[in-house]
Amino acid sequence: MSALEALGSPRLAVRSPGGAATMARVTGPGPVELGALTVTLEERADGWGWSVANAGGDPVALECVRLEWDAGPLGGDARMLRHGYQSWSPTGVARIGVDRDPSATPGSIGLVRGMHHADSAVVADPHELRSELVTVLALTPGSPLVGLGFDAGAGHDGTFRVRPDTGRVAVAAEAHLGGAVLAPGAERRLHGVTVDEGDDASLLLEAWAARAGQAGGARTGAPYQVGWCSWYHYFHDVTEAALRANLARSAGWPFDVFQLDDGWQRHIGDWLATNDRFPSTLPELAGSIAAEGRRPGIWLAPFLASPGSELAAAHPDWLARWDEQRPLVGMVNPGWGGAVHTLDTTRPEVLAHIEHVAAELVAAGFTYLKLDFTYAPSLPGRFHDPARTPAERVRAGMEAVRRGAGPDAFLLGCGLPLGAGIGVVDGMRIGPDVAPHWEVRPDQWVPPGYDGVEPATRNAWRNTLSRSFQHRRLWLNDPDCLMLRAAETDLSPDAARVWALAVGVSGGMALVSDDLALLDGGARRLLDEVLALGRAADAEAASGRPPRCDDLLESDPPTRLTGGGARLVVDLTGPRATISR
Repeated sequence: MSALEALGSPRLAVRSPGGAATMARVTGPGPVELGALTVTLEERADGWGWSVANAGGDPVALECVRLEWDAGPLGGDARMLRHGYQSWSPTGVARIGVDRDPSATPGSIGLVRGMHHADSAVVADPHELRSELVTVLALTPGSPLVGLGFDAGAGHDGTFRVRPDTGRVAVAAEAHLGGAVLAPGAERRLHGVTVDEGDDASLLLEAWAARAGQAGGARTGAPYQVGWCSWYHYFHDVTEAALRANLARSAGWPFDVFQLDDGWQRHIGDWLATNDRFPSTLPELAGSIAAEGRRPGIWLAPFLASPGSELAAAHPDWLARWDEQRPLVGMVNPGWGGAVHTLDTTRPEVLAHIEHVAAELVAAGFTYLKLDFTYAPSLPGRFHDPARTPAERVRAGMEAVRRGAGPDAFLLGCGLPLGAGIGVVDGMRIGPDVAPHWEVRPDQWVPPGYDGVEPATRNAWRNTLSRSFQHRRLWLNDPDCLMLRAAETDLSPDAARVWALAVGVSGGMALVSDDLALLDGGARRLLDEVLALGRAADAEAASGRPPRCDDLLESDPPTRLTGGGARLVVDLTGPRATISR
């Protein structure tokens, strides 16, 4: 029996923006007519392939194509892995029929929903849970786990939706096209869906990641990354003097990369000129870093432009629109002066500009580019080419960066929808920002329903464990930075050690983000321990066995991680770590 036949008699549906779904029962592979659209299903031993064509005489805006089926009885403790949409989106176990989708929280904000889901709409059923790109279901005790995954995410986003339905579980796989227009006679191939069974969630996820990485040409061959980053000590207030002081102190530290983060640029969008706190030019800064034997790295948000930028003033038509009067807001950040706007990556001239900026930064000597807030073109809005899906808009921008930067530059994706990054980035942030505090602070602004996306080391910890299966299969995992300092931080020594050991056992990138003047011999010994753990776990991942989270479907956040011959167990009430080898 094929995987498609095993779904019984599923329902197929198509939906246009703001419209009701057109549905039909499916009895087997082949074409299914749904109004002017024809969806063709193809059997695969491991799942199904599908495509959608416009057989009518008028263009059709298509929000999604969806296949829904009855997955069986709802067990007493049914669970699913809820995989997040982009780098910062939480990933962890959720209980079906108990937990809620964050979008259903009263007061949830459209921009935040757009940042963290393929579909920014509030879920119609608050009991529905959704997972982006991949999931694992544990529906009834004693039954096999079910792994579901889209083959890719570059052409469109893919969402799995799960809801209780009168004692049973309804599961849907949704190809999300975000209102992309399908011309008369046009056909769009959709990413296939894999259905797998097993008794180990980690093995199911590793197998999916291996398939998706191979199909997408994942860039997994870069060396283990060790370095320094300015952000978590200096934040927006970084200066050239601070950069140079840390560079001077870095002798004897095992840093390969030395990365300047947000705060150096003249404006968001103007990436080839420094501000008044950086009197040197970009080539001079990169040259100074390289002279110390480090790889120069720099941060940018390539798809955003502030209202006061030279870019926005010179090319207002390069901005995506919310409506006729307003550009599309991509982020609101007090450190940047408020709202910033989104570049329209469906315009060839915008892609040429992005490519030029990347080429110029690499020519200046910055061969490590941290690309941030890269979800922005996926937000709902008006774009020059309405035939492009949100995923294609993101992917086009990322490919423009890669063309400009060249094949040898190291690209780190951050705030990036994960499916759109496979095969383009070398490293991927896999969790929310760490912070010099463990929990979300009481005085932090938290968007309703989305406390898990906020900067807090506990939130970064969750994703470091729950996305460990992606390391060296899709890219190099970037858990986010180490903070080793004992002063100017609210992290307890135990919490700082818990986080450092998690970074090590995960095998992921290890960048220190402290004023090096604050670090003593104890901090250096902890870093040496982290790097020994990290190199062992990374080597094991490169040989085919990524780190594993042993309680992925049992605890949120999880507490156990194994990699490189070491096992980390954390009591999160402390937090305190126990490590065994």
